[in-house]
Amino acid sequence: MNIKSQKDFFCGLMFMAVGGAFAWGASTYNVGTGARMGPGYFPLMLGVLLAVIGAAITFTALVVETEGGGKIGKIAWKPLIFVISANVVFGILLAGLPAIKFPAFGMIVAIYALTFIASMAEAGWKFKTTLILATVLAVGSYIAFVLALKLQFPVWPSFITG
Repeated sequence: MNIKSQKDFFCGLMFMAVGGAFAWGASTYNVGTGARMGPGYFPLMLGVLLAVIGAAITFTALVVETEGGGKIGKIAWKPLIFVISANVVFGILLAGLPAIKFPAFGMIVAIYALTFIASMAEAGWKFKTTLILATVLAVGSYIAFVLALKLQFPVWPSFITG
């Protein structure tokens, strides 16, 4: 079997793996039916859909010839590390780490940290642009999640709000 596009082939495999993992994880919840959906229905269907799309992409990568062969370049380590680190820091700042007595810093601080760390992955990032983006995201998230949806997020650091 000859791979005609490496990028599409490995992208399809990744989609199938993530979709399969979501579908498998959702199977532990009550799925329900199309008329009465349970909490596992949406992640199961989304996982299956993602796996099917991945299978189609993988099949296409094996059948359709692409110009240049769609070779995979070298891994961009800097963006990879910054984006993953931003998400880890966001989770830690949002909820804290009770095991080591690290307090929760809340949604606003976590969003600013997430935005600044992830923006550093860009080659020519600018402080002012990132500050504007972080402010828009923080205000938008506050309006959407706290005011509109009434979700119970810690908004500000716990040592300030008590």
